[in-house]
Amino acid sequence: MVNPLEVPPYLLQPLIPSITAGTVTCAQALGSEIYVGCSNGELLRYALHPDADPTKLDAYALLSQQSHPSGKQIDELILVPCIARALILCDRQVHIYTLPSLDLVPNTKTVRNVEVLAVDHNHLQRPASASLTTRTTSTSINLPSERGKNDAIDLCIIKRSTIAMYSLSEEKLTFTREIPFRPGALRAQRSGRHLCVATAEIYSVIDLVTAQMFELLPVTQVEGTAGAIKPHIIVISPSEFLLLSWTGGSTLGLFITGEGDPVRGTLEWPAHPVSACLDFPYLTTLLPNGTIEVHSVETQTIIQVIPAPKFGEGGRPGLVSCLAGYAVPSSECGDKMKKVKVRLVRSGEVGLKMDDKKVHEDQNEKMENVENEKDVDVPSVSI
Repeated sequence: MVNPLEVPPYLLQPLIPSITAGTVTCAQALGSEIYVGCSNGELLRYALHPDADPTKLDAYALLSQQSHPSGKQIDELILVPCIARALILCDRQVHIYTLPSLDLVPNTKTVRNVEVLAVDHNHLQRPASASLTTRTTSTSINLPSERGKNDAIDLCIIKRSTIAMYSLSEEKLTFTREIPFRPGALRAQRSGRHLCVATAEIYSVIDLVTAQMFELLPVTQVEGTAGAIKPHIIVISPSEFLLLSWTGGSTLGLFITGEGDPVRGTLEWPAHPVSACLDFPYLTTLLPNGTIEVHSVETQTIIQVIPAPKFGEGGRPGLVSCLAGYAVPSSECGDKMKKVKVRLVRSGEVGLKMDDKKVHEDQNEKMENVENEKDVDVPSVSI
C-alpha cells in the first residue's frame, strides 16, 4: 500500500511571471482566466492562450486592463460564477462587474461605508451560469453548469455598527434587512444562516435568522497582542467553520459549528499563518517563514510541507482559494509520457490477416465436431 505522505497532493506552478501594472493586492481565477486587482486601482484580466508549438505549454497573457474610477487600492475581488458577476471592494465601496469581461453593471447602486464583505459560501459553489459555459473562444474552457441554477445569491455587508443583508441577481442588488452589530469587524465568512465575524479581539457567530450572537474564542490569547494577529475564518462545510487562535507559542485551529459547538480535533502551527485556504479535504497554510504546510482536515495530520518559494525582493506572498477551479498549464503529464514505436499494417494485409483468422476458426470448429462424433459412437461399458 502506498504511503499517502509519499504522494504530495500539491506542487507550485508559475502562471504569470511578472505584473508591471502595479502591486498585486488581490487575485482570483475562474476557468481559463485570472483576474488581478492592484494597489493603484488597476484591474487586470488574463486569459490562457494555446501555444502554436505543441512541445510548449500554454501561457496566460494579458487580455484587458482598466482602472477603477477611484484610483484607490482594490481590496477584495469575489467571483460569483452562478450569476456571472464579480464583486469588487475598493475604497470602502462595493461595485458589481460582469464576468468574464469585467464591465461595470449599469444601473446598480454602489454600497458605501463597507467594512467587510461576506457572500454566502454555499452560493459561491453553485454551478456556473450558462453565459460563462457556452463561450467557445480559444481563451476559455467549459465550466460545470446546470440550467436554472442562476438564482439570486445572498450576501452580508458589515458597516461600522450594522450588518446589512442583500440578495444579488444578474439584474439587480436588493436590500433585505439590517441588524445591529458592534464596531471593529475585520473579517467575516457566511455559510447559510450563520455569519462568523472576527474583530481584533474575538471571533463571534451570528444567527442571521434570529439575530442572536455568540462569542466563540479570542483571536489571540496573549495580552497586548490584539491587532497584531490576523484573524482567519475558513468555511469547512455548510455548518462548520475553522478559526485560528494565537497562544503565544503556537497557533491552534479549532473547528466550530454554526451553533458554536466544537467538532473534529485540533490543528496546530509553530507560527501564526499568513494565509489559510481550504481545498477539501486539505487545508493549506502559508507561514511567516515562507513555507507552505498542507494538513488533512479529516485526520488533522500534516500531509505535505512545501519549501519557501522565491518571490523576489520585496515580494509579499499569499494564498488564495479559487472555489470554481481554473486551468493550470503543466508539464507533469508530458514528462511521464514517452514515444513508443507502433507497427503499422497496410489495409490489404489487414484483410488477409482477418481471412486467415476466419480459416483457423473454421478448422478448429470442424475438429471439435469430429471429436464430439467419436464420443457419441463409442458405447458405454460398465463392469
